Amino acid sequence: MIILGIILLVVGFVTGISILWTIGIVLAVIGVVFWILGSLGHAVAGRRHYW
Repeated sequence: MIILGIILLVVGFVTGISILWTIGIVLAVIGVVFWILGSLGHAVAGRRHYW
């Protein structure tokens, strides 16, 4: 999810499409939150680890 967010950020920046930029930011932030929660040992979306 983090990688997809970064890809959308780059594509949105290069092409100037603001909706891709916004979606990329949202996906990157959600991915980082899931990553932090998973590394702390909390179950994320029914899984014990998130990656």
